[in-house]
Amino acid sequence: MNTKKRFIVVEGPIGVGKTTLATKLSNTFNSGLLLEDFSNNPFLEKFYEKPKQYAFITQLYFLLQRSEQFSEKKQNEINEKFFISDFYIAKDKLFAENTLNSDEFKLYMRLYELFRLNSPKPDLVIYLQSTVSSLVDRIKSRGIPYEQNITTSYLSKINDAYTKLFHNYSDSPLLIINTSDVDVNNSKDYDLLIEEISKNIKGKQYFNPTK
Repeated sequence: MNTKKRFIVVEGPIGVGKTTLATKLSNTFNSGLLLEDFSNNPFLEKFYEKPKQYAFITQLYFLLQRSEQFSEKKQNEINEKFFISDFYIAKDKLFAENTLNSDEFKLYMRLYELFRLNSPKPDLVIYLQSTVSSLVDRIKSRGIPYEQNITTSYLSKINDAYTKLFHNYSDSPLLIINTSDVDVNNSKDYDLLIEEISKNIKGKQYFNPTK
């Protein structure tokens, strides 16, 4: 890989394997690692049980968490070193737009603007695609109890929102991986992925190795 300092973001819908891939890449490249740490949100379990009642407070907690994760000190650290993250900051607005009612969303955006959240521009975004059925299977297999309340309709809505987000994305190079065809836990697939990431990616590219 080019030894210049970089900021790589791994993104995709719930259960697609963002954290697994980001952690593996961080170990491979000996980089810093920035994780979403969603499990610390005390309202998330309640949200999956009663989404309308707990959507706003759940998103507000994530907003506060982002303000800490992207403090000026942390941004300077990311700018000075090589970091890999398992989330893209725009995901917060994506989830808010798809979980909040119109009045809640307007209030959320007022707060979002007040926080003036900024993060370093990614040198590369890796978008992990998946079918909803695959996401359901992965969520079941990883066995987090409160995630079993996630509905197929909710997953479908979030999956569609991610597709729309990255279909229009042009802020930085974008590598799209169809996880139906790629298993990052397979050493051959992972080696091919590392080779792809190490290239000078420009624009939007797809990673679909021939089986």
